[in-house]
Amino acid sequence: MYKVKVFVTLRESVLDPQGSVVKNALHSMTYQEVQDVRIGKYMELTIEKTAKDIDSTVREMCEKLLANTVIEDFRYEVEEVVAQ
Repeated sequence: MYKVKVFVTLRESVLDPQGSVVKNALHSMTYQEVQDVRIGKYMELTIEKTAKDIDSTVREMCEKLLANTVIEDFRYEVEEVVAQ
């Protein structure tokens, strides 16, 4: 069994209005050192799959559902879950 952490973010070329709002709010709270904020999504999946198939399966899920690959990038980390 594997635990997969998926991180989805807007591509650098895509404006992030939500990030701009958060940056402005931080500036109004006197955190002037904040130069930029980008908002993204984080997901954790627990998957029962063989080691050789996990990467292709996760990539396929990201490309088909979890990320809009036109405007978003994704990356993921896979950890094997050891039964106790």
